[in-house]
Amino acid sequence: MGNKQAGLRVIVLHGAHGGPDTNWFPWLDNELAAAGIDVLRPRFPTPHGQSLQAWLNAYDLAVTSLPLAPTILVGHSLGCALALRLVERSSQPVAGLFLASAFVGALGLPDYDPINQSFFDEPFDWAGIAARKGRTSQCWAGDDDPYVPLSRSQEIADRLESPLEVMQGGGHLNSETGFNTFPQVRDAIITARNSI
Repeated sequence: MGNKQAGLRVIVLHGAHGGPDTNWFPWLDNELAAAGIDVLRPRFPTPHGQSLQAWLNAYDLAVTSLPLAPTILVGHSLGCALALRLVERSSQPVAGLFLASAFVGALGLPDYDPINQSFFDEPFDWAGIAARKGRTSQCWAGDDDPYVPLSRSQEIADRLESPLEVMQGGGHLNSETGFNTFPQVRDAIITARNSI
């Protein structure tokens, strides 16, 4: 039995002031590759040149030449908003949606709010997103996130009708709080593959 029979692809979406080689993204890539799952970690322009359209363009450039495959989107921080926009504009459901430290709207952070604004200019089609989020979706949030209040991640989980796992002392679920690995996300993806 070959591991790649499902042809699953996981696309990891980093956040503002971030990049594909930060936090737990390289670790997740290695773990999933070992399980026979293809992983793509596009790089999005940030903070300079950051806008929803620029990020959509970078995403499209990264995936346009790839063969079609069931796709799980994994977003962190602003990458979650991008994931929601990608599901929103998709004509077909994604295979799964996994969001860490998700939020929509301004956070009262002067280094982030202006460059994040375009992601939230238009209201989200929550009903459409919920209908196309795939069979498996889950959210994670730290109980002490210094940037994203827990209530903001809970709001998204509620709108998606997805479970929210609260990580004690997890902060922003990034390297600052020791999140260089994230076994819960890996395990959720591997479990989801079995139901695709």
